[in-house]
Amino acid sequence: MITTDFAPGSPCMLDLGAPDVPATASFYSAVLGWDYEPMGESEGMEGGMFRRDGKIVAGLGKLTEEGARSAWMLYFTVTDADATTQAVESAGGTVRVAPMDLEEWGRMAQYSDPLGGQFAVWQPGTSKGVELVDQPGSLSWTELYTSDAAAAKGFYGDVFGWQFSDMALPGGGGVYSLITPAGLPEERMHGGLMEMPSEHLTLANGRPYWHPVFNVTDCDAAVAKVTENGGSVQMGPQDMEDVGRMAVCLDPSNADFVVLTPPRS
Repeated sequence: MITTDFAPGSPCMLDLGAPDVPATASFYSAVLGWDYEPMGESEGMEGGMFRRDGKIVAGLGKLTEEGARSAWMLYFTVTDADATTQAVESAGGTVRVAPMDLEEWGRMAQYSDPLGGQFAVWQPGTSKGVELVDQPGSLSWTELYTSDAAAAKGFYGDVFGWQFSDMALPGGGGVYSLITPAGLPEERMHGGLMEMPSEHLTLANGRPYWHPVFNVTDCDAAVAKVTENGGSVQMGPQDMEDVGRMAVCLDPSNADFVVLTPPRS
């Protein structure tokens, strides 16, 4: 369960680097019912915020890093981005973007884990993060695909203090590790990680990668919108016991995300 109290180590923000900002904004507006709010262009920068029911749910910007793929970047709350940077380096990770202030909004940094999975942190200022979570059209889960689950647990446990609990996937599909912020009960788990062979991680050329899971009221209708608007489906829609109905999707620029309709209570 993701909440907006943003305890340390919990997801608080996400943004997408896309080669075509207007086209990408149109796609997610159609699929997730988002409204796009441009923030203007300056010094070659282009981007803005997505809102749902007037509340910020994600950010969007122009993909400018040479050779980078279009992908969602997940941010996790920290109390001290500089201390987190030291922890990342001590645990074998790499600093991609050193801690920097974004005016009065907060302080951010981006990293790669030891196997190459990219993630970011946010030290809140006036902005704590997104304003809507765990509701239709918003972030409800985070997920890491990695080629070495034990190494990932060690690294992220050292950096964030995350707690992990393992569950067997049905049909002999392997083990899925649930992630809970340090010191919080399992009801506050916010994501999971799953080990798979590097040859299955083709989107990131064999490296691990994070992606968001978005809550939707009708998974099949959302998937239809994905394909109608130039995206594609990697898996599903399919029912997962005690999880809901889900599908793994790609937007027109091959950024991956999941849509999930939770089971009815």
